[in-house]
Amino acid sequence: MSQHPSTTETYRKYARGYFMPPEPSIDWVKKDYIDEAPAWCSVDLRDGNQALIVPMSLDEKLEFFQKLVEIGFKEIEIGFPAASETEFELCRALIERNMIPDDVTIQVLTQAREHIIRRTFEALEGCKTPVIVHVYNSTSLAQREQVFKKDKDAIKQIAVEGAKLLKELTDADGGHPNYRFEYSPESFTGTEPEYALEVVNAVLDVWQPTPERTAVINLPATVEMSLPHVFASQVEYMSKNMKYRENVVLSLHPHNDRGTGVADAELGILAGADRIEGTLFGNGERTGNVDIITLAMNMFSHGVNPKLDFSRMPELVEMYERLTRMDVSPRQPYAGQLVFAAFSGSHQDAIAKGFAYRDEHNPDRWTLPYLPIDPEDVGRHYETDVIRINSQSGKGGVGYVLEKAYGYVLPKAMREEFGYAVKDVSDHAHKELAPEEVHDIFQREFVNRSGAIALKDFHFIRPEGGGVKVFITVEKDGVSREVIGTGNGRLDAVAEAVSSLGIENHLTAYHEHALERGADSRAAAYVQVEAEGGKSAWGCGVDPDIIAASIKGYLSAINRMLA
Repeated sequence: MSQHPSTTETYRKYARGYFMPPEPSIDWVKKDYIDEAPAWCSVDLRDGNQALIVPMSLDEKLEFFQKLVEIGFKEIEIGFPAASETEFELCRALIERNMIPDDVTIQVLTQAREHIIRRTFEALEGCKTPVIVHVYNSTSLAQREQVFKKDKDAIKQIAVEGAKLLKELTDADGGHPNYRFEYSPESFTGTEPEYALEVVNAVLDVWQPTPERTAVINLPATVEMSLPHVFASQVEYMSKNMKYRENVVLSLHPHNDRGTGVADAELGILAGADRIEGTLFGNGERTGNVDIITLAMNMFSHGVNPKLDFSRMPELVEMYERLTRMDVSPRQPYAGQLVFAAFSGSHQDAIAKGFAYRDEHNPDRWTLPYLPIDPEDVGRHYETDVIRINSQSGKGGVGYVLEKAYGYVLPKAMREEFGYAVKDVSDHAHKELAPEEVHDIFQREFVNRSGAIALKDFHFIRPEGGGVKVFITVEKDGVSREVIGTGNGRLDAVAEAVSSLGIENHLTAYHEHALERGADSRAAAYVQVEAEGGKSAWGCGVDPDIIAASIKGYLSAINRMLA
């Protein structure tokens, strides 16, 4: 049987299919951040929908459209009306049902072919709200040679004729003053930049954009072919040399074939782009479009207004998965189930200390370790989404979960002992533990722990000579006994009484706090005891009475030590 050739051999058939600009275009490198969000255009209903295994129905598209409006998109590409009846129907439904807000511009796509352009204008009949008619034709070397078999002049003429027909139909019958134009040299990334510029300027000469009617020139990374800095240089070259630049909105439409669509978009903005076309969660043909959520939230994390509202991310994920039948990866930036989750003990410890620092100092900037943004800003919760418990978790994580979800503030040394108990359960079960499971382990192993000794009753007196004397009734090995002990404090006296049963021990640590607020709150007491041989154990007592809680915590520690 023949062996399939290795990629260490087949790489030789690939060549770099992109072109550098004819002049240096690297001013973008002088900028270190994006200071303002671009104009956003969602192409979910066209580019995203055409990439679905099962395209959305009309009702599903209408629901998706309304969500995009709710998020804050002011430009939405609704489809390719001439491509199919369902695309045509969506356009008509939005217009006839008056579903397009006055401040939202719909965008429709058409090839630079006469019958397709005319059908597109039929779909738009009666639209009173702003419209962008987006015309395109492919200009790349590969498409010219292999698909169209036309030279540069012939390909440019296709673009020019399409631009002329758009203008003619817009100006006909009294005109459509709310229509604007967009042109894309499709496969821009595989086109010689100087030729792409020639075609774009020829189209702009037809439209002659003005401040009142700007034009959109869209540069699609139809297939991602280069490193992001090359794309940025191509964009900068176009931006600097384009005619009518002050009346042109320079737009990008990055795909993600190389996995760097977000980087292409960000560097492209630095290079002069004013607008981004993309989709939610990066849905689209092949590896998808650029993910607008990641782009917008990246800006948000730098203190820049993203101009889109993603504060209810879990709801958005639910809608997207339901309507598209696609899954959002658990590691999808900002949106995935696990993107804020810390399982590692050292990460958990740093996060817990970061939260404690915020509580103490109340800083006005978010600088918490391992969390680039506050999860609550996108509708996530600290208790369930941030510190997650499995066999890799440490004392800081389990302590944080108990404190935030249930109010237990474990001493540092006790957190370590409890952490090992949780690790053991998670390791044997081979699974993550939910907060309630962590709480159940704590209750079972540490709180009011039963075992060799059970508390029945107690009372204290203060002898004339000072100190404290306790009369405590316990059940040991099924036999009820009263024992007496004295000490400087109550727990000292209890420890002496228990020692009289042949259980040598001494107290090494004690902490207490209220579990809840109010007159009827319960107390939690944490006690560590150590036997003669050095073996130690922690226990926790919980009771409305602090004295009873202390004794229960002490006996819990004794029972754990004996176990």
